[in-house]
Amino acid sequence: MAKMQRWLLGVSVALILALGTCTKAPTPTKPTLILATTTSTQDSGLLDVLVPLFEKQTGYRVKTVAVGTGAALQMGRDGNADVLLVHAPAAEKEFMEAGWGKDRFLVMHNDFVIVGPGADPAGIRGSPTAAEAFRRIAAASATFISRGDASGTHQLELKLWDKAGIDPKRQAWYVESGQGMGATLTIASEKNAYTLTDRATYLAYRTSLKLEILVEGDPALLNVYHVITVNPEKWPKVNYEGALAFARFLIDPATQEIIGRFGVDRFGQPLFYPDANKTDEELGSP
Repeated sequence: MAKMQRWLLGVSVALILALGTCTKAPTPTKPTLILATTTSTQDSGLLDVLVPLFEKQTGYRVKTVAVGTGAALQMGRDGNADVLLVHAPAAEKEFMEAGWGKDRFLVMHNDFVIVGPGADPAGIRGSPTAAEAFRRIAAASATFISRGDASGTHQLELKLWDKAGIDPKRQAWYVESGQGMGATLTIASEKNAYTLTDRATYLAYRTSLKLEILVEGDPALLNVYHVITVNPEKWPKVNYEGALAFARFLIDPATQEIIGRFGVDRFGQPLFYPDANKTDEELGSP
């Protein structure tokens, strides 16, 4: 982990130096900004690059709270966050329709994958769909680790079980970790189990895991991220000016370029794909 942190620090410094011509803005009236975000953006290391750059350019200080998307959206409903970076489109739309969010912008995507032990006791490797892989896991009573935390990952997992026609609750082989993605991957590795994960977090943790990608490529595994500002009409004390500045920073072409390069040097592939110039319909997001 220390080696990874040194690598992330080096990337952060290099990017900031490369963009050092950007002038720092005066200190904002409300300098503190609370960002509630999914654990995948934190665990992958992306925020370790983007947040310092945003702070340097704008003068804001960002307090990042990495939780599941469900908890992040609840923080927005409670007025305990200014801006959200989340990945559960259906829940996000409900949030916006209820008036809790002011602005919502498409930022990026990657994908989910199903990982498990190389021996693959349930025989899911190469399954044509994620739902079929889940049916095989259930038929084999193979241990599956669920986040169980109402995160975007957990919400998708439940949809896949439903599509497979299976209710895993109260099954001995179904274990809820109640933790973030990184911790859940670690538990799955220790228990020789299967789990659903975003690709970015898996790649960031891969060297410490005894897990392989067994199922990928199903369109149902698309993982889309949006940034949402909390509506100041609901919560007048939120830092809407800072939230909008952060949202615009994420969709700025220069930031989008950084997002598209993140992970290439280390993993030979981007961990996220920038999408600010696309629409949800073009991307195939629900």
